[in-house]
Amino acid sequence: MFAIIAAIVVMFGLSLARVPVVFALIIGAVTGGLLAGLGLQGTMEAFNNGLGGGAKIALAYGVLGAFALALAKSGLPDLLAYKLVSLLKGDADVKAQNKVKYLIYFTVVLAAVSSQNLIPVHIAFIPVLIPPLISVFNHLKLDRRAVACLLTFGLCATYMLLPVGFGAIFLNDILGQNINTFGKPYGFSITYDQIPHAMAIPVAGMFVGLLTALFISYRKPRIYQDIHQEGAGKHISSEIKYDADGKPQIAKFTLIMASIAVLATLSVQLYSDSMILAGLVGVAILSCAGIFKWSEADDVIISGMRMMALVGFIMISAQGFAAVIEATNQVPALVEASVEWIGNSKALAAFLMLLIGLLITLGIGSSFSTVPILAIIYVPLCIQFGFSPLATIAIIGTAAALGDAGSPASDSTLGPTSGLNMDGQHDHMKDSVVPTFIHFNIPLLIFGWIAAMVL
Repeated sequence: MFAIIAAIVVMFGLSLARVPVVFALIIGAVTGGLLAGLGLQGTMEAFNNGLGGGAKIALAYGVLGAFALALAKSGLPDLLAYKLVSLLKGDADVKAQNKVKYLIYFTVVLAAVSSQNLIPVHIAFIPVLIPPLISVFNHLKLDRRAVACLLTFGLCATYMLLPVGFGAIFLNDILGQNINTFGKPYGFSITYDQIPHAMAIPVAGMFVGLLTALFISYRKPRIYQDIHQEGAGKHISSEIKYDADGKPQIAKFTLIMASIAVLATLSVQLYSDSMILAGLVGVAILSCAGIFKWSEADDVIISGMRMMALVGFIMISAQGFAAVIEATNQVPALVEASVEWIGNSKALAAFLMLLIGLLITLGIGSSFSTVPILAIIYVPLCIQFGFSPLATIAIIGTAAALGDAGSPASDSTLGPTSGLNMDGQHDHMKDSVVPTFIHFNIPLLIFGWIAAMVL
């Protein structure tokens, strides 16, 4: 089990030392594989075999990035930014600025929540919505770490609680299905309607962490420089006209077609369960509506994919890392070694299962990928210790979600960084990873343990 811990420590340590996350994942995987006795060839073979698992994710992100950028051509992000900036009215008083600040908080978290179900673009909305608002953040002296926490909360808490869109995939198709699959030999099963009830307490912990971040940790003003960054703001929708006051002039037809594209994307995603096909339909509708010229299609699609390319490469590398961890065959040993000295302590068992889940998900960077690894061991353990079906759901679901917020390789931290660092003033590790780790993983550990004890 030392190989798994060493691989995760090396990956996390290199990321903290500002080594690119992709390289940190590769070096961490090699470290773990060598220590497990796989040899260099065996390690790279396992790593390469795992890369294919991330290809679908990377392609989906690329297509959704193209859709997000095409949607930006409609001018909707510019219009939203104008509405928020206009509320400032120049040198507004403190009361007016607080009003705008909380409106921004509400808008950001609503967009993050909607991106998981209503408009399933996942993190692709962030580089489109956030950059036009950077100047507003600077004027209000908002601490961007608070905004990062808002975004990560909306991305993670939504799929952990609501069984729609990405939540349906995580809660039903992955969590529920794996629990029933590995519980069947023991006569143990759950119903899908039990899952949101079991996950409500852990999500409540995340909400407490969010309130702590907004009103305690990052409530004080933070000064940023106004830096014009090519790639942010009006240039995204360069063909949009502005009046003398700077208000974007958007035709009603454009707004209608943009709305139809969003609804069509949602409908196709729900019907086909394919984000790739849904993104293509959305881009096609926007193109046929004339929101961007056909001759510009290549530029729009390539730029959108480029916007999400880093996330895609990291997710592909994370799948390779996960494959090496699985190939070590030390995950059962890691759990069993912990159980040996637990004895009959139900409380300690729940805590250790959650803690081990945190370590594994931190390394993999994806709670979706962690569930199958944990469920095969945790379902028998939960039955052995006498946990109820609701408690079992809470333990495995929370153990998988732990580390999603706070992992350098997670799209829940990479996404916020992609938008907030448009002017180079938001560090991925210090301003996204560490704040979300502190404010979400610690409450999840506590409230996940409470759920295991009371359910």
